[in-house]
Amino acid sequence: MLTEVSSAPIGILGAMKEEVAGLLACMESVREVHVGMRTFYCGRLMNREVVLVISRIGKVAAASTVSALIHQFQVSEVIFTGVAGSLRPEVKVGDIVLAKRLLQHDMDASPLMPRFEIPLLDITWFLTPDLQMQQAEKALQDVINDADHHRLLTDEVLQRFQMTQPSFWIGDVISGDQFVSSHSQKKELQQLHPTALCVEMEGAAVAQICYEYQIPFTIIRTISDNADDHSEFDFPLFIKEVASRYSVEAIRRLLA
Repeated sequence: MLTEVSSAPIGILGAMKEEVAGLLACMESVREVHVGMRTFYCGRLMNREVVLVISRIGKVAAASTVSALIHQFQVSEVIFTGVAGSLRPEVKVGDIVLAKRLLQHDMDASPLMPRFEIPLLDITWFLTPDLQMQQAEKALQDVINDADHHRLLTDEVLQRFQMTQPSFWIGDVISGDQFVSSHSQKKELQQLHPTALCVEMEGAAVAQICYEYQIPFTIIRTISDNADDHSEFDFPLFIKEVASRYSVEAIRRLLA
């Protein structure tokens, strides 16, 4: 589905090992390249050249990893896959969110400039390029609408995480260097950013680096919790059993 305009590889990253393990298992002709404290896995996925890497958690870690993908590996575009906490009651655990706009909710250089505005860039929201939106929307709709949904998630997994048929959302995603897990945090973010569907810790930083270097990007998130005091389950297990499987299926469809 991705338009092949050059032989440059596609950069794929997630913040945690569990978020990219399924993709790594699907890769062929893999070789490891070590840059700084990161291991970059170069190989082929769905007959496309890719560079897969664990960015680690947080905006700085994600930004430095994307910079390495651009400068060391000359990637043609970047895809980030991972989990997020819901900020809206209608956005449920197990749903998939495609980021259309991204904002750093912990950026505040006021009174020098408006709150949330990125210094020297004069923008607040980073927009996913239209082509990447169209391609990702088609791929993710196909994942959600797959008639053979139990091929991805068993009844046991659905019951364990109290999931029903997942939904697909497109909209605003906000990022910050904090794990949101209290009603007070969530309420404040909802008041400040009423259009935001979910909150996570890397996406807007990835978007900023790609914006500055004019690299197309796609941010895909699976809702893992409700970003409140009741987010009590095995987080790594959810990523392994749900989010990772969505990521593999979505990216395979994007690259096919």
